[in-house]
Amino acid sequence: MRATGFLTFVLILAAAIPLSAQTLKVINETTLQPIENVYVYNNAKNRTAVTNAKGEIDLSKFSRSDTLFFQHPSYKRKVRTFQQVEARDYLVKMVERSIKMEEVYVSASKRMEDQSQIPQKITQVNTEQIRFSNSQTSADLLQNTGKVFVQKSQLGGGSPMIRGFAANSVLIAVDGVRMNNAIFRSGNLQNVISVDANVLEQTEVIYGPGSIIYGSDALGGVMNFQTKEPELSFSENSVYTRMNSLARYSSANNEQTYHVDLNYGREKWGLVTSLTYSNYDDLRSGEDFYDSYPDFGKREEFIIRENGTDIVMQNDDVTIQKFSGYEQLFLMQKIRYKPSGDWDLNYGLHFSTSSDIPRYDRLIERENGDTGPLLNSEWYYGPQIWMMHILDIQSFNASPFYDKISGTFTYQWFQESRNDRKFQRTELRNREENVDVVTANIDFDKFWGDKSKLFYGLEGVYNYVSSDARETNLTTGQTAPEATRYPDGGSDYTQMAVYAKYKHNLSGNLTGVAGMRYSHVMLDSRFDSKQFFDFPFDRIELNTGAFSGSLGLTYRPAKNLQFNLKGSSGFRAPNVDDVAKVFDSEPGKVIVPNDNLKPEHAYNLDFAVIKKFDGWARIELNTFYTWLRDAMVRRNFQFNGQDSLLYDGAMSRVQAVVNAGKAYIYGASAGLSVELSDHFNMESYLTFTEGMDITNDEPLRHVAPLFGRTSLTYKAEKIKIEFYSEYNEQKEFNDLSPSERNKPHLYTEDGSPGWITFNTKASYHINSNIEINAGLENIFDKHYRPYSSGISAPGRNVILAVRAIL
Repeated sequence: MRATGFLTFVLILAAAIPLSAQTLKVINETTLQPIENVYVYNNAKNRTAVTNAKGEIDLSKFSRSDTLFFQHPSYKRKVRTFQQVEARDYLVKMVERSIKMEEVYVSASKRMEDQSQIPQKITQVNTEQIRFSNSQTSADLLQNTGKVFVQKSQLGGGSPMIRGFAANSVLIAVDGVRMNNAIFRSGNLQNVISVDANVLEQTEVIYGPGSIIYGSDALGGVMNFQTKEPELSFSENSVYTRMNSLARYSSANNEQTYHVDLNYGREKWGLVTSLTYSNYDDLRSGEDFYDSYPDFGKREEFIIRENGTDIVMQNDDVTIQKFSGYEQLFLMQKIRYKPSGDWDLNYGLHFSTSSDIPRYDRLIERENGDTGPLLNSEWYYGPQIWMMHILDIQSFNASPFYDKISGTFTYQWFQESRNDRKFQRTELRNREENVDVVTANIDFDKFWGDKSKLFYGLEGVYNYVSSDARETNLTTGQTAPEATRYPDGGSDYTQMAVYAKYKHNLSGNLTGVAGMRYSHVMLDSRFDSKQFFDFPFDRIELNTGAFSGSLGLTYRPAKNLQFNLKGSSGFRAPNVDDVAKVFDSEPGKVIVPNDNLKPEHAYNLDFAVIKKFDGWARIELNTFYTWLRDAMVRRNFQFNGQDSLLYDGAMSRVQAVVNAGKAYIYGASAGLSVELSDHFNMESYLTFTEGMDITNDEPLRHVAPLFGRTSLTYKAEKIKIEFYSEYNEQKEFNDLSPSERNKPHLYTEDGSPGWITFNTKASYHINSNIEINAGLENIFDKHYRPYSSGISAPGRNVILAVRAIL
């Protein structure tokens, strides 16, 4: 009896004594990937731990008698006794929430912030969503959210339209650094594809002009692409390594993409190296053409050159969009050094280049509208090159004026060119642009407890633009000068700014955010030669500045209810492309410089309601109204008193970017998420926008038609399947901007037709190292062309991909 009592006492004592070192790992049930920052505690809450980057914790502080609670804002809470954890080999699987109970954090201020305290609409795409999307480009990634409309003039393109703005009126940022340069044009723009979608950690779209932190060019919003950062081991004797690789094939354009990135981290330093190569063949459109427009979008003819002569060929398959394929290469290298808790130094190199990219919409243009022969034998962009060096230094040595100071210094180089040749002409015209951009940002953070935060800083950006042009005779090989796109004497474009943003929790359920920014812009474009055009000026100079500001409130009257209200203003000064380019926007029209162009200003009001229902549903409604003053739009113009001039051998109507008196844009977006069960989730998003140039009573160009996305997702252990539909309402011909109405190769006689597609995607995780992705897009092979696009969308598309994580 005494022996039995003694044994019982020993067992009880053993259960109460903390364990020797034993590692527990927490993973995502579906992806089998580790979950960082899971809060683990026992039933008495006197022992706690948080999982590291590998999803691991040391169990030595817990005892065998404990019941363990696992908690993370993005996952459903899990409870396990120690014996259950032990029986499962110290592996715990958590189920990800479809409706997040606690707010995620976003970098609307280049810092991590609680989204419940940000009074503006933000779309965030996390790492898992990026992986599951399996998008070919960053433009496709934005489009696949169903919350951003994307236009394409060619396969190697993608111009996001946000709240009626696009191109140089929306800001692209990579790792918080502005990518917009002095020649970002007002027409559709494809620079977003220079960002490698396969190396992104997350992407955010911040809507509206109230971006005090990111600055000018953000009238419609900001797209911030955050790439992978080096992860350290934070342990003297350990090394953290991780390798990701991808191989993907898509049938619609015979895509072949290969990607690999490697992280190597020690206690104080680490690096990430990434390489991606993609090859895209000519894109195949859908075969189910519109009944009302049976020939719209068919590629019936194309031109080849044989024995020095252009020959028109009949296309054997009218769904193959001949001469649309291209190749792309991405490189990224990052190095991080963290000598102490007070300093964090990061260097990054981004490099992207492509092959020649055919401008598909120019290859299907015809003379005399849509009745004559093909207009161009060749029209392609030369290799699109982007390189960025970035040095980021952060110090956490607090002072009376700041708790954190960050310095970001970058150098970017852009190269692009345009090459075109008319049918049966032997002269190939080449125009090349090079842009060097140097930026410097100094940002300060100051905190007063949990109630008040102040962000303030300085920004300087300098651009130098050089432009060259030549014409080459393909028969003789001789070259001759040609009119440049931008001033041949070069252009300097400088932006300087100072900003401050203050956030204060007025009460437990009310937060106020106020900000102010002053931006000053200087431009100097020089016209050295008047060989081709007798400009009435030798240079164009601009020296202007303006204040912009924002004031917003977030009100949370109940735990699951939030109201957002924000007023803001935006400012965009003309850049070199706006004021100084000479270029044919379309056959028979030529854009000329306008030395009287002034900045445009936007004044915006946002209101939003967000309602959650005990973790099983979420509804969000956003509305906005934007007033534009001196809006920059393309209109008919006169050059030296004439409304037409001889350009590229043809008399062309003169146009220029001018300031319209007034314009407005308004719209609304709605989102619904419902967690139908532990395994099924439904989501739907819808966006409506309307915009008019009041002065001329004409629709604005970049206002997308009603569009949206609806999906049903099934998630279980190791597997995820999504069925979804994307749709786009018709845009009537009379609702098109005047600059769009004379483009029969883009539209039907009734405008831009509506469309709907049905699609499915799936992922299966064989184990924690191997994942298989599959997709079937446009299941019914519908032929469609999104609004303003010059190339038809992919037809039925089979996607297969294999990912490996080591």
